[in-house]
Amino acid sequence: MLSETLPPDAAYAVLQSHDARFDGRLYVGVTSTGIYCRPVCRVRLPRRENCRFFSTAAQAEAERFRPCMKCRPELAPRALPWTTMDASRTLAQQAAAWLDACDDAEASVEGLAAHLGITSRHLRRIFQTEHGVSPLQYLQTRRLLLAKALLTDSTLPVQEVAYAAGFASLRRFNAAFIEHYRLQPTALRREGGSNTPVSRLRLTYRQPYDVAGVLAFLAPRAVAGVEKVEEGAVTRSLAVTHAGQRHAGWLRVSFAKPGEVGVELSPALWPTVGSLLPLLRRWLDLDADPDAIATALGETGVPGQRLPGCLDRFELTVRAVLGQQVTVAAARTLAGRFVERFGEVLDEAPEGCGRLFPTPERIAAATRDDIASLGIIGRRADSLIALAQGWPRLAFARREGSAEAAAEELTTIPGIGPWTAGYMLMRGWSWPDAFPPGDVVLRKALSGSGSLLAPKAYLEAAERYRPFRSYAVLHLWRHS
Repeated sequence: MLSETLPPDAAYAVLQSHDARFDGRLYVGVTSTGIYCRPVCRVRLPRRENCRFFSTAAQAEAERFRPCMKCRPELAPRALPWTTMDASRTLAQQAAAWLDACDDAEASVEGLAAHLGITSRHLRRIFQTEHGVSPLQYLQTRRLLLAKALLTDSTLPVQEVAYAAGFASLRRFNAAFIEHYRLQPTALRREGGSNTPVSRLRLTYRQPYDVAGVLAFLAPRAVAGVEKVEEGAVTRSLAVTHAGQRHAGWLRVSFAKPGEVGVELSPALWPTVGSLLPLLRRWLDLDADPDAIATALGETGVPGQRLPGCLDRFELTVRAVLGQQVTVAAARTLAGRFVERFGEVLDEAPEGCGRLFPTPERIAAATRDDIASLGIIGRRADSLIALAQGWPRLAFARREGSAEAAAEELTTIPGIGPWTAGYMLMRGWSWPDAFPPGDVVLRKALSGSGSLLAPKAYLEAAERYRPFRSYAVLHLWRHS
């Protein structure tokens, strides 16, 4: 089941050296113990003949291996196959991304196939070929590993853990947990020692990670009333829809430990953790490959460069429109007024995070004069209303398609041009290879000391950064 690019002997060498570059891309099942580990695990090195290697945790669990209690495979960063070009592989990766974000306890292969526009038979075939397991095996592993993390790191009652992880009932959860891990959920909680007064999740990433750079990017863009950036941490309000229900609360992420992000959630957001964790990982770009990005950026790149995404695509899109042709500070001021006028008050929130970003429904019902009275020009007010009215469709349209197709659809909204669409793809859709056309700062940076590059030459000059042009944008902005 191991990727064909890494033979078993090479995989064992990775295990011997605890090579963190393969964390999340390689798992080892030890036949003498029935346990599978990450390559960074510090337990005693198993004998070569007792090792079986897998590309995903789901493959290891399908072969009846249980996750290690020490290295905790549920914490491993994920692999992002951005360079996948083959159509079938692309569909299989889209299917996995859909399952990663799935909050439907009754999710089915037929529903996933309909979402992708293919037959369920074709989906099963390409998924098995790419991932080595069936779609439902993949989904079951994701849910069980999330439950394992919640049992270890949170104080949620077991029944709430079951529902948060996506199981339709406590009975189903207990049966699946015992079948796969041969352990009662309550026994894992006792063994993991999670009886602490504070629930706090852990998210890991591949080092290096430019924490200072990410916080320096987010801080001047933090919207008053919604979010605040402090030393080593970000706190913000958020509404999350999970299993068809909207939950509003606050969260705090902190970079207190190298290689790890701590996550605190208000009580209202704990039931949404299954939907929230993929958003958090995308927001902070925790699954990026720093070595590949560094190669693309060259010697002038910052080690651990990341591309901050977003937790709410509608919010990011509105903020992109408000930021058209104004400074970052001016856009932040307009967004603060926007939140003050249209945002819902959040009770018992940390200081500076007492409002939720306005919903599409609230903006769709606003008038042009309501928005323009905040100092927002009329054409942008019209754009925001049109955006909100079309959002249920736009929120998911072409989410996993090509960047060009998504940008084309976004520019059908009045007032959203190619630059704004490119920015939204970079941060709202987390495309690694977007490059906003016509950016004056980028044109100057790519022109060097010579005359300003023509638009065509400007785009040609950015080609050397493929397939990570989005990271190059932040890199060039930062150093201009």
